[in-house]
Amino acid sequence: MQTLVYINLLDKASHVKTKQCFVYNNTIFFAVPKQLVSQAIGPNASYVKKIRDNLGKKVKIISAPEGPEEMQKFIEDIVSPTKFKSLEIRDNTVIITAGSNQNKASLIGRNRRRFSEMHKVIHDIFNMDLRIV
Repeated sequence: MQTLVYINLLDKASHVKTKQCFVYNNTIFFAVPKQLVSQAIGPNASYVKKIRDNLGKKVKIISAPEGPEEMQKFIEDIVSPTKFKSLEIRDNTVIITAGSNQNKASLIGRNRRRFSEMHKVIHDIFNMDLRIV
């Protein structure tokens, strides 16, 4: 239900419709079609600021993936500024190679919270599981 409130806020502010809205690391993400990203952000990021001020939470608008080939860029946009070494799809599972222990810890989060949030996003959008190594 909360997601619908967020989606309606974006629609009222920027007149951009999306079905992909999720929360990751206390930030609300809106995944909109690539050609509508700048319209959703607004002039001088005014629409993002308006939504952020209404909700009192960080807001990011990113490009929605148009297929599994855009999955790496999509996940990089979500976990930024954390970096990871590589992304591989094997047996309907997304395998993220973190590289260093610090990056792995950052991707998993305390009490596996960020891992759970990312797993839900990947499952909802791509219908795949997640592993971080």
